[in-house]
Amino acid sequence: MDIQEMLQWTGEQVFAKTGKPLDSLQRSILEGTLQGKKYPEIAKNSNVSHHHVKKVGSKLWKLLSDVLQEDIKLTQSNVRSIILGKIELSNIYNSNNYVQIGNGKINVCGENNNSPAESRSPSSERDNSDKVDRERYHDLRDAPELNWSCDRPQALSTLKEWIIEKNTRLVTLLGLSGIGKTALAVRLVQLLQDNYDYIIWRSLENSPTWSDLQTNLMQFFSQQQATQFLSPLDYVRSHPCLIILDDVQQILQSRELAGEYQPGYEDYGTFFKQVTKFPHKSCLLLLSWEKPRDIATLEGVNRHCRSFQLQGLGASGREICKERELTDPDKWLELIHLYSGNPLWLNIVATMIIELFNGSVAQFLSCPTLCLGDLEPLLQKHSQRLSSSEKQVMFWLASQEVAVEISSPPETIPLSPDDFFTAVQSLRRRCLIDKVAANGRSGFTLQPVIKEYVKNQSWARSN
Repeated sequence: MDIQEMLQWTGEQVFAKTGKPLDSLQRSILEGTLQGKKYPEIAKNSNVSHHHVKKVGSKLWKLLSDVLQEDIKLTQSNVRSIILGKIELSNIYNSNNYVQIGNGKINVCGENNNSPAESRSPSSERDNSDKVDRERYHDLRDAPELNWSCDRPQALSTLKEWIIEKNTRLVTLLGLSGIGKTALAVRLVQLLQDNYDYIIWRSLENSPTWSDLQTNLMQFFSQQQATQFLSPLDYVRSHPCLIILDDVQQILQSRELAGEYQPGYEDYGTFFKQVTKFPHKSCLLLLSWEKPRDIATLEGVNRHCRSFQLQGLGASGREICKERELTDPDKWLELIHLYSGNPLWLNIVATMIIELFNGSVAQFLSCPTLCLGDLEPLLQKHSQRLSSSEKQVMFWLASQEVAVEISSPPETIPLSPDDFFTAVQSLRRRCLIDKVAANGRSGFTLQPVIKEYVKNQSWARSN
């Protein structure tokens, strides 16, 4: 078994036991240890102090001892052999590549063998028929591994209320790349898992057609059930299901206004509409950079369809600064505000601060311009999706010092009022512009990072 498989297995055990993934430093320590590295080398590779790695490592071994229910105290010298032993033991009992949860036990299983539902004898079926706990099937193979913990109590509370108490059938979780949609969704799955017989996470990163995704979903559902249905919607209506579709923006068109499906992908919209139309106890959770246009329309007429735009971390972003061992804590809030509390942006800029300024936030903030560095490729992926009219509006907003009202198009933009307002609405659906309310009126502005990026683009200078 290779090291990545050992890391993944251990991370799954920690998440199943605690509801929290290993953070980036814990993972680096575990990975380095499995590779035979000592603390000094791990500390150097992680850009943190030897003392901090040793302290976190000690806590990590105690955590793993508890999670793995190991009587022998785990240390850096014995953790590899103990984890291998636990994996070998679990392989004796497990045979499939999905997660089966039943009667309080969690089994992490393989893909092509028969499911437990197929291998149980009739007598076993009868023996278990009166038990309160239902067997549940979770396929989270497409859920990414998290590099930081999720500290979003208010967002989690709101989403849980929508999904469980208000029976919202379709929820779209929106936000720029790196804002934490995936981390929030993984934590939400942990909180809600007891409410569903089936949970499945699929990424649309490679733009599968609806036909391909439907076939994949049917394979998952059908291997667990004796009764066969004709479509995923039949399972959604017959059993409590939670389906998470990540990277939904990949099935939407680029260089057009936000939310239009690529040609040949319109059947996704049909499925989304059907999920909201019929009564059931299931939920479809979409994670996306932008809102599909038909979902925006559905939200106006169907109370079972809602969207939630995820905002930055605010003061809780201090934990990232602390974990990365940045100095000048009195400047951390300024840094967080400048980078809009985006966890990925903060981690990327923290690396720059460590590499160029020895971890000094104050020295970094003294630079005359806002530094983007490795953020540029991330922002480019968003800008490449923009239509011509959206780029014109972005450039105009980037030239404004404060939030501006949009009662009428500015004279500097050669767009009709209808095209101008449509472009602004489209940018809002992409989460690229912020709406600021004051004295009962609305103004629009760009986040500092986005404003700096737009100013530096050749397409902006040509407008």
